[in-house]
Amino acid sequence: MNLEEYKGVYVFAQQVDNEISSIAFELLGKAKDLAKDLSTDVTAVLIGSGIKGLADQLAEYGADKVIVVDDPELKDYRTEPYAHALASVINQYKPEIMLVGATAIGRDLGPRVSARVATGLTADCTVLEIGDFPLQAVPGQEQLHNQLLMTRPAFGGNTIATIACPYNRPQMATVRAGVMQKIDPIKGAKAVVEEYNPGFTPDNKYVEILDIVKAVTETVDIMDAKILVSGGRGVGSPENFKILEELAEVLGGTVSCSRAVVDSGWKPKDLQVGQTGKTVRPNVYFAIGISGAIQHVAGMEESDIIVAINKDADAPIFDVADYGVVGDLNKIVPKLTAALKAEIEAAK
Repeated sequence: MNLEEYKGVYVFAQQVDNEISSIAFELLGKAKDLAKDLSTDVTAVLIGSGIKGLADQLAEYGADKVIVVDDPELKDYRTEPYAHALASVINQYKPEIMLVGATAIGRDLGPRVSARVATGLTADCTVLEIGDFPLQAVPGQEQLHNQLLMTRPAFGGNTIATIACPYNRPQMATVRAGVMQKIDPIKGAKAVVEEYNPGFTPDNKYVEILDIVKAVTETVDIMDAKILVSGGRGVGSPENFKILEELAEVLGGTVSCSRAVVDSGWKPKDLQVGQTGKTVRPNVYFAIGISGAIQHVAGMEESDIIVAINKDADAPIFDVADYGVVGDLNKIVPKLTAALKAEIEAAK
């Protein structure tokens, strides 16, 4: 493998029902940073059927070029045709870096593609940067520069691993939604659009889709919320979440929770914040009755303001909180709700 042949930062621009997923825009934002460090450009790979018209959206969020693989076989996501499409793009265009969202689709697609193109894959990354490998120079070993350093939680979130793929290309990573930040859209931006089709011959590996059932949910996506009122096991019971819901209603926020709450069956998985839940970046995050285990903190530490309420003065959550209140949440939260309500009424 001639590593010098591989250039550019590529992003798999996931789309479902001809609508680009938010994770694609987030990855383009990070790709621009990486491309700047490498003095290269950003390419989005758009796979589907009848999707060429989506290219301008990708340009607005940072794509210099869009490679469109458009074929009727790609109308709905199926592992085999999508893996063939993305692996063919990699073999044809030879990207130095390939980023894929760690969605249900990306987690299925990424490993299969990396195996086909004979490279490594670092899953569920939370930090991506360009640097040296090894991180510290080792006597007798060449230190390689301009490597993609991929950081992810390991061993249940109890340690952080930084991984490189120095001898194979592309350097591939899947990235969790909500971790990277999209850029402000550049209105009117245009990208170079190139159509590419490797050809598709259905075989017994092509799954036949008999029916698509779309679940309807009234749950608000906590990743879009500006204010989150999050409860942990310390809330005490599912009924006690009522006081958190009242606080969220006054603030125009959304209720979320820790893994312990989901495991107890008090709240649905869609509301879970943390390493095994969702990564959130609200303007204000209330951590109520949450101890602050590293697995939870990994999902909310980038919040603009963190307010912690816990009866345990030594709870780890206070280490990341901007404001902390030690005491009984059953007394503090209703008083806070009443005070905020009075302030809002007075301001009208």
